[in-house]
Amino acid sequence: MTPVLVVYVVKNRCRSLRVGITTSKKTGNAVKRSRSRRVIREALRALAPDIKQGYDLILVARAKTPFVKSTEVQAALRQQLEKAGILL
Repeated sequence: MTPVLVVYVVKNRCRSLRVGITTSKKTGNAVKRSRSRRVIREALRALAPDIKQGYDLILVARAKTPFVKSTEVQAALRQQLEKAGILL
């Protein structure tokens, strides 16, 4: 868990990677929530080839997410995925 992003990882029965992105109203207004989702999507797109298949990921935006760049979110996401042991 970082101030930018929270990642929940669960093994699934299908052999594909499924991802859900969620932002709460604590993140801010609609513009900030949308930016948070865009930044998280871009960070995930860059890391997607290195993530093992067969997992469900739930990515939760935090209050700081709309104010950082996708490279910072990518670093936080990489750190949490390595900790979970699902990076190739």
